[in-house]
Amino acid sequence: MGTVVNAKTALVLSAGGIFGAYQAGVWKELSAYMQPDLIVGTSAGALNGWAIAGGCPPEELIRYWTDESAANFLRRRTPMVPWRGYFDPDSFSKQVREWFQKFRPRLPIGIVLTDALRLRPVLVRSEEITWEHLAAACAIPIVVPPVRIGGRWYVDGGLLDVMPVWAAAEMGASTAIAVNALPVLPSRVLRAGAKAIRWIRPKGPGGGTMEVIRIAPAQSLGTLEESVRWSRENVLRYVEQGAADARRVMAAQLSGRDWHSRVLQ
Repeated sequence: MGTVVNAKTALVLSAGGIFGAYQAGVWKELSAYMQPDLIVGTSAGALNGWAIAGGCPPEELIRYWTDESAANFLRRRTPMVPWRGYFDPDSFSKQVREWFQKFRPRLPIGIVLTDALRLRPVLVRSEEITWEHLAAACAIPIVVPPVRIGGRWYVDGGLLDVMPVWAAAEMGASTAIAVNALPVLPSRVLRAGAKAIRWIRPKGPGGGTMEVIRIAPAQSLGTLEESVRWSRENVLRYVEQGAADARRVMAAQLSGRDWHSRVLQ
């Protein structure tokens, strides 16, 4: 394949809760070989994408995930109030605001939310993004309350599409490196619920003819409980698995694809 004029490569980061630490491990390896032209993320991937777009070094991103303060994103509410979310919204909001303030995008970035009432994905770009958008992109239904922005309620973008490669195409990418920390939902009930929601929702956008390089764990990183409960031991395992999978995929890409020099450069 010849050189593509004005070709753009996107780094696309999936939903995943605490499994988002996997993406930090992947980025540690990828960052030595490539610099994306733009970034797309949803849920935990929106947080990682915001940091990477803001120039956060891979080692620092890993430190954020392995530090105990990361547990404050999803700190259990005491006493439990199920109709207001199982996790403390004040702790969650504080962590998101701090994360938002730490970084300012140096690359174009898009984050994907879900319009809760219309069941439609919403792409918000660079300068339009506020800390509320970042919070909404991570607002796992039932677990964290939805976020009201401009008179509408928004929740986790992963509700409709765990890996929103379509958003990268919409932002002009011709190639996407898609890092999926959640290729399989870690619960039969969740899988059934997600399938039902995605069946009744309006048909969403597609990815067109964009080339997609996928990096994902061969199997689930853990249980539903582990996806929302921070543990340093588990986070280190996710990071190591991400790094290993990135090396495996890069080795495959570098072994004969004639366009790899454009993507992994």
